[in-house]
Amino acid sequence: MENQKIVALQNIFNSRLDTLSHLLEIAESHFADDVESLLQRRIAPDMFPFSTQVAFVCNQPRNFALWCLGQSANNLNPDVASLAETRGHISSTKELLASIKVADSKLSELHRLDLGQGLYAELSGLSYVDDFLMPNFYFHITTAYNILRMAGAPIGKRDFMMHLVPSLKHQSNA
Repeated sequence: MENQKIVALQNIFNSRLDTLSHLLEIAESHFADDVESLLQRRIAPDMFPFSTQVAFVCNQPRNFALWCLGQSANNLNPDVASLAETRGHISSTKELLASIKVADSKLSELHRLDLGQGLYAELSGLSYVDDFLMPNFYFHITTAYNILRMAGAPIGKRDFMMHLVPSLKHQSNA
């Protein structure tokens, strides 16, 4: 069973969920006295708060895994009340991702994406991943990162790009 693309997607989702966990650790230490306020912070009044952004980050790999498993999409509750709950969302999403055992041919299957209000799109599995899941995944993780930055968390690009750390090398001047 050829599954290199599926495994690569699992790895991308997992490593970025690890980044989100890292950001939550920093948030917890920096906002220890005011975590509840942090959970409700937003970039703009018409945008979802930090806590909901975390749930939406998890929904993308979660629904990818459910699709691979032949199950219907099932979004997490967006009303997240604690950092412990956000960690639970990340953990359960990673467990679900680990359960995927399908061939890359899954990515050529047609996927119906229900968008609400009677709207839907029919996409190949690859388009579902590339044109819907990944842009949404990065949008929400970036928004969560930006909310933390705006709130004064001591984070930077290195914290967001943690997945590259294993590839770093040190150049010697010898």
